[in-house]
Amino acid sequence: MLLKPVSILLLFSLLMTNFSNLFLFAGFELNRNYIATELCVNKNKPELHCNGQCFLMKKLKQAQEKEEKQDRQSQKSHFQEALVNVPTVFKRYAVAETKLHIPVSMGMPQNIKNSIFQPPRG
Repeated sequence: MLLKPVSILLLFSLLMTNFSNLFLFAGFELNRNYIATELCVNKNKPELHCNGQCFLMKKLKQAQEKEEKQDRQSQKSHFQEALVNVPTVFKRYAVAETKLHIPVSMGMPQNIKNSIFQPPRG
C-alpha cells in the first residue's frame, strides 16, 4: 500500500535531478514573455535582443554550480567513509629461534672433488 507512492516519489526525485536543465528550459519557454519584460537583466537595452536569455543563462549557471557543489559534498562524504578510524590491534607473536649446527672444518669440504677447483690449464 505504501510501497507504490514511495516508489513513484523516488522515481520522480531521480528524474528531477537528472533533468533539471530540461525543466529550466521548459519553464523559460512557458514564461518567456514574463521573463523578457520583468526579470530580464538587459530589459533597458532593447538593441541586444536578449528576450530573457540572460536570465536563463544566469539560472543555468546557478544550477550547474549547485550541482558541482553537491558533487563535491558527495565525494567528500565518500572519502570520509573510506577513511574510517577503526582502532587496529597488532598482535606480537614470538618466533622460536632455531640454531643450525654446521660443522666448521678447516679447508675444503670432504665430499667435493678437488679437481673442480683447479685453475684452467693454458
